[in-house]
Amino acid sequence: METLEKYRAIIRDLLQSHLRNDEPDIECQIVFDTENDHYQLVEVGWQGLNRIYACYIHLDIKQGKIWIQQNMTESDLGQELVERGVPASDIVLGLHPPYKRPYTQYSVA
Repeated sequence: METLEKYRAIIRDLLQSHLRNDEPDIECQIVFDTENDHYQLVEVGWQGLNRIYACYIHLDIKQGKIWIQQNMTESDLGQELVERGVPASDIVLGLHPPYKRPYTQYSVA
């Protein structure tokens, strides 16, 4: 349980570090679901007549590992997690197909 709480705190810190408020009509939100261990950084709002909704980062914790499900930033989220103390063996690049995961420095699942 201690590792789970540590990973939740690391994820919260990582998502907060990516928050931005560039436009007044677009809100950047952190979605933090500790019951199901789903975590997202989304933008919602309006740009003129266009509706804005985008999920930039989506992380899950499954079976003790952090899964990177979506990364629409230019940042290397895996490396940022490692720098915050998460072992590479506890990170899964869920956004890559399973056959590619063995060729990364991270866990396959």
